Amino acid sequence: MKILLDTSFLLPTLGIDVKGEVLECLGRLVEKKAELYYSSFSILESLWIAIRLMRDKSLDVERFNEGLRSIIEGGRYVKVEESSEAFREALRLYSLESRDIIDNILYATSSSLGLKLLTLDKELKEFIRKRELRDVVLLPEEVI
Repeated sequence: MKILLDTSFLLPTLGIDVKGEVLECLGRLVEKKAELYYSSFSILESLWIAIRLMRDKSLDVERFNEGLRSIIEGGRYVKVEESSEAFREALRLYSLESRDIIDNILYATSSSLGLKLLTLDKELKEFIRKRELRDVVLLPEEVI
């Protein structure tokens, strides 16, 4: 099983608290020995979250930095390389009224690379279904 992780599924490694379903799902993926992929765009999104938490003084910066090193250099996660086609598809999805460009990039990248996209975003899954696009979106409850 090859899975591109949405940002929410990288946050625990970065020391940022998430919902229990994220941790439970990650545990199931570890049991299955799934290949876990990440995008630089999820790293960017996690930096935005870190900035917000820094303003609230609720970020452990050292733990966050350690988590970044783990994701990028630790060997457990594989970095995807987005293609120009994925960016064109992300823009097309935006024109179809899918307004989260990061999600669009992740979806288009996972679809083009033959990966599943693990996300909490039920609206994205519904958008893909309604538009009759290739369904590579995986919600936590679908990881069995």
